[in-house]
Amino acid sequence: MTAPRPYTLVAELTYRCPLQCVYCSNPLELARHRSEIDAATWVRVIGEAEALGVVQLNLTGGEPLLRTDLETIAAGARRHQMYTNLITSGVPLSRERLVALKDAGIDAIQLSVQDATREGSERIAGVDWWREKLEAARLVAEVGLPLTLNVVLHRENLGRVDRLIELAEQMGAHRLELANTQYLGWALANRARLLPTRSQLDRARDLADKARDRLRGRMEVLFVLPDYYAGFPRACMDGWARRFIVVAPDGLALPCHEAHTLPGFRFPNVRDESLEVAWNDSEAFRRFRGEEWMPEPCKSCDKRHIDFGGCRCQAFHLAGDAALTDPACRFSPHHGIVEKAREDAETESTAAYKYRSLRVVT
Repeated sequence: MTAPRPYTLVAELTYRCPLQCVYCSNPLELARHRSEIDAATWVRVIGEAEALGVVQLNLTGGEPLLRTDLETIAAGARRHQMYTNLITSGVPLSRERLVALKDAGIDAIQLSVQDATREGSERIAGVDWWREKLEAARLVAEVGLPLTLNVVLHRENLGRVDRLIELAEQMGAHRLELANTQYLGWALANRARLLPTRSQLDRARDLADKARDRLRGRMEVLFVLPDYYAGFPRACMDGWARRFIVVAPDGLALPCHEAHTLPGFRFPNVRDESLEVAWNDSEAFRRFRGEEWMPEPCKSCDKRHIDFGGCRCQAFHLAGDAALTDPACRFSPHHGIVEKAREDAETESTAAYKYRSLRVVT
């Protein structure tokens, strides 16, 4: 099978972060992932991505601002003609740093906000950086970079979607992403506290729809349903190893952020192999690419060209096998796992949050 052309490189520059968000997609065993590749390696990888056809670069983490060589990496991206997004919590950020990053090659900023209130933000992030986030948004507008505001939605903040929309307007955001939690990583560990009810979702989606119409032409508003309520899975990362390449802080090349959690896979490392070899020749990248691997009911489903069987990591973490149909699909033999989670969400959990930390979460 000829490998498709990728268009986005997701560069996870570090797993370090000043926030401890309870839905973070970073590893539950952070202490085992402290190694980070250097700026020269990142610039080489970006060049290899360009040769593969990649045109967009997402610099993310953890918190990429904690990399003191971030400007060097951004400048390398500009030399390779990448459209470069900085995905950040906005902490720590000064005007001088932001100007330097813009001059180096950052084209746009995606800023995360946890809630519409200081108290709610602290409860979800585990720390109080509310004023710093507001200041970061002000600085982005001041230096003239496009701003996307990203809010991960869950039962703690869905009731304030209207206020989150107002906040995005006040910040002058060009785009607002209201993305419901994907229940992997720390979010899966906290699912009992985070998964919303159907009525919460319906009300929030109605508010987002009205805001989309009202703000059309001024601010783009997106509302992404959680897989657990969609009935059909989304094409995770637009399908396994079809359009996205993720490179982890330690250099591991992956088809998605959570692929390293799948047992029995040997993913290549860019310290040892080129991105071209990883993308085209790696057995791990080829394993779920396309449709040949699919079991029933995916194999005969008319949506297989759209969702590609859903999320491989979700299949493993919910049903125990990455080669199964994503349990988020209503036709999956394991869909009962998702239905049970939705039923449990009707009764609010009193379980304590497990905050992102260096300890191993079980």
